[in-house]
Amino acid sequence: MKRYRLFFLFLLFSFTACKTKDKVVKPENDIDAARDFIQAALEGDFDKARTYMLSDSANVNWMDVAERSYMKNDEETKYSYRKASIHIHDISNPVKDSVTIVIFSNSFKNDHDTLKVLKKDGQWLVDFKYLFEHDKDTLPLMPVLKDSL
Repeated sequence: MKRYRLFFLFLLFSFTACKTKDKVVKPENDIDAARDFIQAALEGDFDKARTYMLSDSANVNWMDVAERSYMKNDEETKYSYRKASIHIHDISNPVKDSVTIVIFSNSFKNDHDTLKVLKKDGQWLVDFKYLFEHDKDTLPLMPVLKDSL
């Protein structure tokens, strides 16, 4: 009888351990959210990356594009992404305690990219579309030389 009880406890702990492996831990801060999102994407785990992302139609569409692009890569390139490390180059907080802009790259492709991280309902989430659309909201810095009015 004791053997069965020990076996049952072993199974119970085994199932509990398996469940905790798949559980996504919520990021404690803005930098953790960005880092976890980037790491999941580099590893090709786009379902996990989506858990760190602000879920709106534009973000979902851009994530689908990124996933399809990643899947088209050969195995050597995918391996290089999985083994790449993340480099954070700059962090700015345009709105304290609720918005953070993170400029980063990875060691495989040293291209600088930009993510926006927002605090929504007490949770830090990546606004992925910002990576593609952030240049659209900047005003030209050149002064107006001639006014036609």
